Amino acid sequence: MAFYDLSKSERDALVVHINTNITNNLSQGQTNYITTYFSDEDTYIRKAGYLAIGKIFYSQTHLQANILSVLTTLMLSDDELIRQTVVNAAGEIGKFHFDKVQYFMDIGLFDAHHRVRNAVIGSIKKMGEKNPVPVLAWCKTYLNHPDKEIRREICHGIELRGRTHPQDILPLLKELEFDETRRVSDTLVHVLGQIAYKNGCLKTVVAHLNTWENKALVEKALDEIVDVHHRYKKFAVYSQDEAIAYIDKHYKA
Repeated sequence: MAFYDLSKSERDALVVHINTNITNNLSQGQTNYITTYFSDEDTYIRKAGYLAIGKIFYSQTHLQANILSVLTTLMLSDDELIRQTVVNAAGEIGKFHFDKVQYFMDIGLFDAHHRVRNAVIGSIKKMGEKNPVPVLAWCKTYLNHPDKEIRREICHGIELRGRTHPQDILPLLKELEFDETRRVSDTLVHVLGQIAYKNGCLKTVVAHLNTWENKALVEKALDEIVDVHHRYKKFAVYSQDEAIAYIDKHYKA
């Protein structure tokens, strides 16, 4: 039975059970339960597993070394679901201790399976929101990587921090303004749109775009920003017309 086929009380009980079994595994130097949960076909069972790892890491500090050792071993698994869940678990730890889990991001970013690489993107998002300084510094080291998919994934990964603090990621995004790969430039334009519609963000983004040299790309980004103000009109601070008026007044073409 899938996680969300259970009642709320049954789900709560299952999460407690998962936490208890994982704690016991870590205390006893075993991995049978951890491996079972990390490889489960149900996304929400795997999520309960990696959230349990994060919770235990912070609440039972004597188990931290055991956790990192187990994650390191499981990262070698042939099962992409296990590797994916390892990266997600590392992302929970990296919200406050990125230095302890950078290894998993470095490895996962180049994993052969898209599920694992996507887990890195998701982890960058949640870590960057809580622990931006080391996470963004790490991201910067990959912005000029020869593999276009690495550049694209990093660009996508820093988006969430930019939605509330666009000034933190705009200098990184600018590193990609002349990227000749369509998938990278399309992601860049998308991210610029996503970080421009919340309170105070349009002003910051437009001011920074005034310093960019690739005017053709900036025009695409401004079109995306205008479109986002329509698509997300229920959440945007400005109406689409107000966004257009602001851009017309403050962007120096």
